[in-house]
Amino acid sequence: MNVSIITVSFNSRATITDTIESIHRQSFDAIEHVIIDGGSSDGTVPLVESEIRSGDHFLTEVDDGIYDAMNKGIDLASGDIIGILNSDDFYVSNQVVERVVEVFEETGCDAVYGNIEFVDQFQKEKVIRTWKSSPYKAGSFRRGWHPPHPSFFVKRKVYERYGLFDLSLRIAADFELMLRFLERYQIKAEFLDKILVRMRYGGESTKSIKNSIIGNREVMRAFQKNYIPVSPLLPALRLMRKLKQFFFR
Repeated sequence: MNVSIITVSFNSRATITDTIESIHRQSFDAIEHVIIDGGSSDGTVPLVESEIRSGDHFLTEVDDGIYDAMNKGIDLASGDIIGILNSDDFYVSNQVVERVVEVFEETGCDAVYGNIEFVDQFQKEKVIRTWKSSPYKAGSFRRGWHPPHPSFFVKRKVYERYGLFDLSLRIAADFELMLRFLERYQIKAEFLDKILVRMRYGGESTKSIKNSIIGNREVMRAFQKNYIPVSPLLPALRLMRKLKQFFFR
């Protein structure tokens, strides 16, 4: 099996080296790195050009947001398995991809996901929040559960069959995609109970109260788009799960 890792960046000069190096250090050899840049002006472009390996892909152009860039990356990817590791994120060890591929090969599953840690923006060893996931059960999304998207590896054929990120959602398109794959189409997913990714705290859905409100509205829309009934109390359930991650690290 070959693996494509997609990295989306925009003005990420301060952090993207950690991302690239964590991929270069992986013990699994058959990795294609696809970097999609949104037209950075801070020096990201020459930095990536100096670090990218032969056989990898780098595209820099104006896009319509992070999910548009991810879709471009998926279109360029040639691997059997696709993972997404954005320019603020990095793998916690050199064996992450190797272990993920082993799970795919051992189980014949369509997707593998694990746990992630949120770390301080400037002190990447300082853990702020741990997102410990669990095996998927039907209906879990309606109870406020979903996998951490930075740890979500999926076979390319799943994207080809069931579609890419929904660009009408600006914050929760990753949630909608996992909801669609797992709940609506019931792909086979395996949980790898290990920390796979460290993510600098401050993603689109966590930057402000306003974005959190928009994100929750989009989550409710995601259920509607996939014809799955859900309680109006879902945002409260999601908030409680998130708060637990701060206190039980």
